Amino acid sequence: MVAFVPAALLAVAAIANTAYAQTPSCARTYTVQSGDFCDKISAAQNASTFQLADANKGVIDAACDNLFIGETICLGLTGEDCSTVAVVQDGDTCATITSAAGIQLSTLLANNPNVDANCDNIYVGEVLCTASTVIVGGSTTTTIVIPTNTGTVTATPVAVTSDSVFATSSA
Repeated sequence: MVAFVPAALLAVAAIANTAYAQTPSCARTYTVQSGDFCDKISAAQNASTFQLADANKGVIDAACDNLFIGETICLGLTGEDCSTVAVVQDGDTCATITSAAGIQLSTLLANNPNVDANCDNIYVGEVLCTASTVIVGGSTTTTIVIPTNTGTVTATPVAVTSDSVFATSSA
């Protein structure tokens, strides 16, 4: 019986490694290879650095140092999967990136929420979404309804016995 335990544990580990990537909201997946790191995967698979991190919250840590060979990760979420990307090169600025991609700065920033408004935090090797429309975050709108009824609500306590809670009908 002890011989079956390692096989069972391997099966559980295999299921755990692929469970996240099989969620219905994942548009594309990738299996981690030897030597992979987040920016390398992002560049090779046309997925922005932000998108890779966002699609794998709770799976990949902020430093991206917990990738495991054979692990299946999500490359992008359905409806937010940007595959038009640019890899930041030495000397690049948001102005040079937006000019080369033919997009507005506001679109670049909307699709890359990890980039600050002054573009001071982009780095060589980072992969940015350069789609011509806003893809990241989708186009959902949240509406908050504020009730206008200002009436008074009064709570009236009701005595409940254990007999009435656990009573069963004899039907």
